Amino acid sequence: MDRLVYKIAPRPLWEAAEATGVFAGASVDFEDGFIHLSSAAQVQETARLYFADQHDLLLIGVDTAALGDALKWESSRGGDLFPHLYAPLEFSAVDFVVPLPLGPDGVHQFPDLETGR
Repeated sequence: MDRLVYKIAPRPLWEAAEATGVFAGASVDFEDGFIHLSSAAQVQETARLYFADQHDLLLIGVDTAALGDALKWESSRGGDLFPHLYAPLEFSAVDFVVPLPLGPDGVHQFPDLETGR
């Protein structure tokens, strides 16, 4: 299993959650009943498909060990297994939060996914 999984979130949504210490999710998460996460192999495609041309995003690296049984790997896009969190995301499980800027080519510029740098 991956050491880290990733959430892409608009900065204002994440900053609002910081006041409570828990991220309950975005609208798509509420609709589906779990928080959508991506593995390192999936997160860039997730950004391309669902966050194209969006500015002011954050990449959140989440420690899978801290999520316990609430983390389920389930079949989703293209039959791949995706990490889904069936609980609010506690900030204590967050390894890093970094900006996810758009490059001049309109593609999000990812940091090293292990360190967030």
